[in-house]
Amino acid sequence: MSEPGLRLIICTAPEEAAPTLARTLLERRLIGCANLLPAVRSLYWWQGAIQDDGEVLMLMETPAEQAEAAAAVLAAAHPYEVPKILVLMPESINLPYLAWLRATTTSGT
Repeated sequence: MSEPGLRLIICTAPEEAAPTLARTLLERRLIGCANLLPAVRSLYWWQGAIQDDGEVLMLMETPAEQAEAAAAVLAAAHPYEVPKILVLMPESINLPYLAWLRATTTSGT
């Protein structure tokens, strides 16, 4: 394991939008992987009322140096007026995965 050179982006999105958002980031090589976890139930305040919606939880990995750009593209393409986009730094990451992530997001392999 090594110190993290990776950032984990967490986002929720409508079921119909999540695959398109993930592909947009993958095609621009801003992320190396997106995991889409369906059937997440989100309860939250919006415009003075509690909402109860089904969403997809998106987990995406990006090299640390591309995290800001990935989050910006995600925010611009997201259908929500105020999307939840969290960028987290993991405590550690295995070196082979980090090498793969960097190669995938830079060279197109």
